[in-house]
Amino acid sequence: TSPIAWLRTRFYYLLIRLYFDQEFSVEEFTRGAKQAFSVVSKLLSQRKLDLLNELVSAEVLQVLKEKISLLPDSHRDALAADIDAIMYTTEGDVRIYYDDDGIKFVSILMRFWYLNGANLPDEVPGETKVFQIVFGDESTKEKRHLLTANYEFQREFTEGAKPDWTITRIEHPRLLE
Repeated sequence: TSPIAWLRTRFYYLLIRLYFDQEFSVEEFTRGAKQAFSVVSKLLSQRKLDLLNELVSAEVLQVLKEKISLLPDSHRDALAADIDAIMYTTEGDVRIYYDDDGIKFVSILMRFWYLNGANLPDEVPGETKVFQIVFGDESTKEKRHLLTANYEFQREFTEGAKPDWTITRIEHPRLLE
């Protein structure tokens, strides 16, 4: 991340703590986002979309239902991210906004890099190289792919709103397009 983007996200986190949630912690949010990413990605991989109602917005869920049904098994398997296989996580963007009715929202885009052992071709659609990591010696090779995903989390901070984060965007580039 660029230093300017890093400073900007830290400024937004400060605003969240000052004006919306004095208990907000970047570390705690990131831990929760990783857990949510792992759970949601596994449910997507298993096509258990009915279990995502409380975690994912209705609009995103509708799009996912259409896309998941068209995926080949190898791409569907590659969606699953075990929490221990998440190699790196970072914030992509933080936004605070109000709608015309005075409803306050905070939106945080998280980027995840994770290892997955799905049987993907060396090149996935879109002309992008998938990184492959080989564990073990020549006789016991275990091939893993380093994949990325972007999940956007949104929470309403209007008084009386449920204090839950909802996933409002799910992107698994080159897999879920």
